[in-house]
Amino acid sequence: MSEVQPIRSTRFRAEREADWRALEVLIKRVESRGSHRLSFDESRALAELYRKAATSLSVARDISLDKNLLIYLESLVARAFLSVYAPQDSLSGVVGRFFGGSASAAVRRSGGVILMAFLALFLGSWVAANLFAQDPAWFYTFVPGELAGERGPGASTETLRAGLFSTEANLIGQLGVFAASLFSHNTRVALFSFALGVFACVPSLLLTIYNGLILGAFWGLYADRGLALELFGWLSIHGVTELSALALAAAGGFRLGLALLFPGSMTRKDSLRMASKDAVKLALIASLMLLVAGLLEGFARQLVTDTTLRILIGWGIGVLWLAWFLLARRRTG
Repeated sequence: MSEVQPIRSTRFRAEREADWRALEVLIKRVESRGSHRLSFDESRALAELYRKAATSLSVARDISLDKNLLIYLESLVARAFLSVYAPQDSLSGVVGRFFGGSASAAVRRSGGVILMAFLALFLGSWVAANLFAQDPAWFYTFVPGELAGERGPGASTETLRAGLFSTEANLIGQLGVFAASLFSHNTRVALFSFALGVFACVPSLLLTIYNGLILGAFWGLYADRGLALELFGWLSIHGVTELSALALAAAGGFRLGLALLFPGSMTRKDSLRMASKDAVKLALIASLMLLVAGLLEGFARQLVTDTTLRILIGWGIGVLWLAWFLLARRRTG
């Protein structure tokens, strides 16, 4: 009996090996170049050879052929299944679709919640600026000590101005520490705003308003010293991108929360799954924008000290982001 099985396995393999080899060639082509590179005839052959290999595997199991042949066929059929049914695309294709249309489409579909996030930022800023105007002590209520540093109601106007424009190494270093702290803070807020949105939107909304309160407190301080335009320029060069990223991350959280609160005709699970597709894209865009904001903060903000130029650079980059969001279309094919 032990001599019959190798003979049977050899004959079984010899009758079908040509098809298996042809299938392997097509699988390797799909794995290296993607299924979209196959011709119509090759795609049809791939599906047909996959069905034959699956049948061969079933027969091989039924008649108990040798173990090595079974392992080979199981691997071949598994790879063929992925080649036929799993979405095949290269990394460049995925990235190309993201930047070429799918990301911007997610932004356009999320316009309402993005507006909601910006309104929350504005509301917090407006409240803090007005409270500061009534009593400067409110500054310390909204701004953490490690974030404020030496910038507070007790600082002189010249100190605040020097921090925005001085080219002295020590002041640039101090301002860099402040900007880095602000960037780190905003990054954490963006992360939590997205992650906590699933809890009925409330934590995301409160975090976004809180970030607005911090911004408004600083605005109130500098405006009170006649430095509103100078602060606007200093913030613009990286803040347009950074605060927009925060708003997009919060909007992603809002999408998740609203999907749970208002699932419509779908179950909450299905509603959350549908909303998560756009929410994740918003989070990825926010991550990209935070990376760009970090580069602007680390280089452009220190190299450019003219207020007008700072505003032009910051808002010019903002226009580029907006153009991407509004004009990019999903690629076809």
